Amino acid sequence: MALDVTLLSKHIGAEVHGVDLSKPVSAELADELHQLWLKHLVLLFRGQKLTQQDLLTATTVFGEVGKLARPKAFRPSGFDSMLDGIMLISNIRENGEPIGSLPDGEMMFHHDMLHAAIPHKGTCLYSVEVPPVGGNTVFANGYAAYETLPADVRDALEGQRATHHYNYGSTKKGDDKGVAAFSESTHPVFRTHEETGRKAVYVNRLMTTGVAGMTEAQSEPLLAAVFDHSEKPEFTYEHVWRPGDLLVWDNRCSMHARTDFPAGERRLMLRTTIEGDARPS
Repeated sequence: MALDVTLLSKHIGAEVHGVDLSKPVSAELADELHQLWLKHLVLLFRGQKLTQQDLLTATTVFGEVGKLARPKAFRPSGFDSMLDGIMLISNIRENGEPIGSLPDGEMMFHHDMLHAAIPHKGTCLYSVEVPPVGGNTVFANGYAAYETLPADVRDALEGQRATHHYNYGSTKKGDDKGVAAFSESTHPVFRTHEETGRKAVYVNRLMTTGVAGMTEAQSEPLLAAVFDHSEKPEFTYEHVWRPGDLLVWDNRCSMHARTDFPAGERRLMLRTTIEGDARPS
């Protein structure tokens, strides 16, 4: 079938119209959606009415549901195991404590689960409640950033590996609040996507701490140049959420950030991830 698709920006993102992900997805439709995902990096499905189980089922269209090592308190009722693979992203508080992870404010650009040995390859985020302003998600195309990097920066980092660390709950580098991450990682600075064969920037401002074999004085200016270049507006799409939006993005070739929003406005999202099946190379 030929799906109705609208580009969201020049470099990244497409809205898919007319697909109800609360209903079973045929093998033919699943294959077409997967190909669109690889092509556009971010897919938007508006007007979805998904139960928590519907979201888990929709996630399997793109791969195996990823295991989540977040605290039990951030998982919906009835989905208490990390094997259930669903979690709350929310600033709503009960008894003074947020019911979800990453509750407040802006968040630096990052790739989800980059600090894992085998990072999850994709993320699904479904909006239940959104603030009237802010809390937008900004996506950046890692392919476009890599292909347009200044030659001196790209050549200095080609073939190098970067180190990454993350404390759960942190939204800015150096913020040590939250629960300590379950691991750190070392991955290529530029990742070759195992399905498309294209290279993408695979470092980010929030989680990347250095380049293996380089001193901080050597790596810091190079990484700063990559971050600044990768986050340029021409490579990005900023999504303004509506209730019922489902976004699915590819963490292997894109990164994302969150804009600030008023602390007193409720925000509730349901998040799943897509299990990684290969070490980045």
